[in-house]
Amino acid sequence: MFSKPHCFQMNQIASPMSKSPMSSPEMDAGIWSNLPEELLDRILSMLPLKTFMVLRSTCKHFKSLLFSPTFISKHSSSNSSPFSSFLMLSQPQCYPDFPLYDSQLCAWRSFALSLSELLPCAAGPVSLLSISNGLLCFSLPSSSSFVVCNFLTKSSRVIQYPTYPFHFELLTLVSTPVGYNIFMLSSESSTKTRTFVYDSKVQSWQNLISLDTILSDNHHQEGVHFNGSLYFSTPEPFSIVNFNLESGKWERHNTELPGELVFVRLVSDEGKGKMYLIGGIGRNGISRRMKIWELCEGKNWVEIESVPEMMCRKIMSVCYHNYEHLYCFWHQGLICVCCYAWPEILYYKVSRRTWHWLPKSPLVPERWACGFRWFSFVPELYASV
Repeated sequence: MFSKPHCFQMNQIASPMSKSPMSSPEMDAGIWSNLPEELLDRILSMLPLKTFMVLRSTCKHFKSLLFSPTFISKHSSSNSSPFSSFLMLSQPQCYPDFPLYDSQLCAWRSFALSLSELLPCAAGPVSLLSISNGLLCFSLPSSSSFVVCNFLTKSSRVIQYPTYPFHFELLTLVSTPVGYNIFMLSSESSTKTRTFVYDSKVQSWQNLISLDTILSDNHHQEGVHFNGSLYFSTPEPFSIVNFNLESGKWERHNTELPGELVFVRLVSDEGKGKMYLIGGIGRNGISRRMKIWELCEGKNWVEIESVPEMMCRKIMSVCYHNYEHLYCFWHQGLICVCCYAWPEILYYKVSRRTWHWLPKSPLVPERWACGFRWFSFVPELYASV
């Protein structure tokens, strides 16, 4: 089944089975050639991401196995990815190399995302806007389009803007095993805002009138996907609103928010069905403390944690009390607090109830002081474009 070069690559994967590092005897090619297809499929499915990316270019047979409909379908029944999860930093000065922080190995890596491999026609500036379950959404202003990619399967789809010219904000990509949506707002005037939603199942846009223009000041905070809806916090007077992706309707929440809030951000742990509120506490528009609340039974916000004083002072100082630059997101059990003008992350590990700073990436230029945008990147084979 395998020629000699194929056996060499498999020997590298199987080297831990060797008797000693000095001997490293080759495994008989006949063993691999007679290996049941299901067992080989299982072995390949347990490879780490780096090995997977290298192996797919080893030979045509491995590539056909890794990207076959059978292999992908076998690993599409579970929402849990077999690969490590990463914190990805998108920063204009680094493109197309994206610094990745492996949250399991606690190590920095560089990941080159070349859109030219997927889209030879891509030209001009490219911006990474949103990531969801292995899919990445870029904007291509030069061609008035978005592109949704899965770099594991080397697949992509170009989606034209719904109108032209088109100015949008709060773009959020929501990917599930059955398809994906692209949500965004577009202001037609100072009093009229429209909601645009792209549905991959029908490959078309919906154009809906928005609840109102109350979300337009929250530029850096994506919608939080929870129970089939996208949730947003509004500017003062603070409140929570949500957009149901199925019905296309906006709703306001009547839950009472904590007092003396200076800013409000939301994150959700969909796996455990939990939503959290991160808020600054203070007066006269200046936050002195930062706390976390959990939504209990969909009715009450219960305080669960407070940011340590020194860490709170640092995050407030780096954003210069410009809270529009603060944004939060959920990543594999972590509540991450970031600033558009700062290359580090303050994160809260929910299971241990501990706070930590993620160190600055060695790949970030020393004198670059803005444009830092973090994402949760969990590579997925099932995520289809």
